[in-house]
Amino acid sequence: MINLSSILKNTAIKKIKKGEILLSNGDLSDSFFHVVKGCLRSYIIDNKGKEHVFQFAPEDWIISDQESMMNNGPAILNIDAIEDSQIKIIKRPSEKTLTGLDKESLLEMNTKLLRRINSLQKRIIQLLSSSAEERYTEFLKTYPNLAQRVPQKMIASYLGITPEGLSRVRKELVRKK
Repeated sequence: MINLSSILKNTAIKKIKKGEILLSNGDLSDSFFHVVKGCLRSYIIDNKGKEHVFQFAPEDWIISDQESMMNNGPAILNIDAIEDSQIKIIKRPSEKTLTGLDKESLLEMNTKLLRRINSLQKRIIQLLSSSAEERYTEFLKTYPNLAQRVPQKMIASYLGITPEGLSRVRKELVRKK
């Protein structure tokens, strides 16, 4: 039986520089990236050239373009490093690899997948129905150590507000405390 922990443990660490692009819209992707140190982000660029941050991936998070990886099609997302980072590049598991995983590893993979689905569902619901302050508060819960590491414009993009709107939200939260 194959163990997921041993796959991660035995995968080489790759150092990447801040700003380095790991995946571009339109590329084919057969990998996901496990962040050992640093921070990555996934984002899209709309027709007007504006960036929209989809996800951050700090230490011990996994990031990928699921659409490309699962359907062997072109990537929708761009993924780059927003800090100097150390990552592990994990190739898409084959059916043979998946059937060879031990029970604990399958359970761990399933738990991580369900956690990711839950996180994305919460994010969509928040974007549809929550105030900017509520979205920022949830961002702080989801990514407790990123507020000081990530540029304000990227956080604002993730929240779907302007950097000025984020400044107002931060000031209001400080005032309430």
